[in-house]
Amino acid sequence: MLKKDKIRLLDNKRLKKNILNQVVKNPILENVNSLLRMEQLYEAGIKEIRTKLEILDSEFKVKYDHNPIHHIESRLKKPESIIKKAIDKDVTLTEKEIMRHIHDIAGIRVICNYIDDVYVVAQLLINQDDIKLIKIKDYIQNPKDNGYRSLHLVLEVPIFLAEGVQPIHVEVQLRTIAMDFWASLEHKLKYKTDNNVPEDIKKELIQCAMSISELDYKMQSIHNRLNNDSEIQ
Repeated sequence: MLKKDKIRLLDNKRLKKNILNQVVKNPILENVNSLLRMEQLYEAGIKEIRTKLEILDSEFKVKYDHNPIHHIESRLKKPESIIKKAIDKDVTLTEKEIMRHIHDIAGIRVICNYIDDVYVVAQLLINQDDIKLIKIKDYIQNPKDNGYRSLHLVLEVPIFLAEGVQPIHVEVQLRTIAMDFWASLEHKLKYKTDNNVPEDIKKELIQCAMSISELDYKMQSIHNRLNNDSEIQ
């Protein structure tokens, strides 16, 4: 076994032991029913946001003969990932505290055709009366150091239950097809190398991200020019 594999194995054992100790001290969510309730709430939150996005996309198709959304992906964070993040952030392992401090339990990725579509879809979503914007991070205008580009929103959406209304936080990431292509491959490369990507490859990945960004803006320009020509004719 390689040295780094041994270190990783020890780290995993320490993590599991740490999680176990935390759970013993603070019985997470008190019982299985609380965990199931959380999953049900966040699944409902995903459905609410996803439905809104699908309606907006359909409306654009009818009004402007253009679908701003290429496709939508969603995921619900696994219980072990939630626990690990709560421990990392020093959040008490209770349903109330986890829901208050962990904002990406429910996640939706919106893949748009063009850069303008990203901002249009985001703004239309934020403008809806029952949606509250909690946080926004624009990694398109301000890319991460590794070249990552995307628009991140944390939205609060009300879930209507038999006993009342429960607000839920859903993280929405909006990016173009090109940005998603880069982010997906970069993530796989980092995972394959256990996040130890050589410096020369990191620089190449940043260059690829810049090239993809240039391509995005060129495609946006072509799209705008074609639309203007169609309107003139």
